[in-house]
Amino acid sequence: MVSKRTLVKGALAVAIAAVSVSAFATHSWNNYHWARTTSSFNLGVIDSTTPSWDSQTNAAVSQWSASSKMNLSVTSSDDTSTTRRNCSAVLRKVRVCNYAYGSNGWLGLASINLDSKGHISQGTAKMNDSYASSFADVNEKYHVMCQEVGHTLGLGHTSENGSTQNTCMDYSKSPTSTRPNQHDYDMLASIYAHTDSYSSYSLAAAALTASQLTASQKVMAGDTPVGVRVHKGRFEETWAAPDGRGGLWIHHLTLAPGFEHLDVN
Repeated sequence: MVSKRTLVKGALAVAIAAVSVSAFATHSWNNYHWARTTSSFNLGVIDSTTPSWDSQTNAAVSQWSASSKMNLSVTSSDDTSTTRRNCSAVLRKVRVCNYAYGSNGWLGLASINLDSKGHISQGTAKMNDSYASSFADVNEKYHVMCQEVGHTLGLGHTSENGSTQNTCMDYSKSPTSTRPNQHDYDMLASIYAHTDSYSSYSLAAAALTASQLTASQKVMAGDTPVGVRVHKGRFEETWAAPDGRGGLWIHHLTLAPGFEHLDVN
């Protein structure tokens, strides 16, 4: 008898392949993108970070807005402990959070919700304060924040071997890898070169109701991500789970020091 986990994994593989391209050669993240009917668009960001992350949050919003295809702007702020711990997704927006999520193996976590047509409809970017020793290096704070927000826009990595490409979308510890570079902006221009028949973003959006929230948004069950791991790299992992509404949650984990997969080339 085929197990339920095998069936779920097979369904996820088919769903992901349907919107997939050769991701890392171009550092598009499987061609995931926000749907929009105009050449460029305004994307709202909910700031759920504490003052200790203000500089990094503001930098990421400003730097990614230098793209010719999108303008990010903070539309509201809520840094209460409960809000930051839950970091609930908001339909048609990106929420950025920091909290001591625990010593669970990930330093940063980007989650995107793909609607039934394969477009990003909401996203979250989480920074795990439990690894304070890593974030004692201010460059690492800028690097992780910039990268997790970049994932919510549809970008993958320029490199997964630890070498530097002078962008926050690599995995190096270089002080020059703290912000987007021109190749990142060119990649966004390519991903968003076309328009769609509808828009999956909005500056005016409300939080999902309790009945709309699904278990797949709870990325960690103890130390184990919810869903199925669909990619394992040296410095990161990707997990996926159905959202219960005909779409998918895709979770990208940046691994904390000591949790890297040294056996992966």
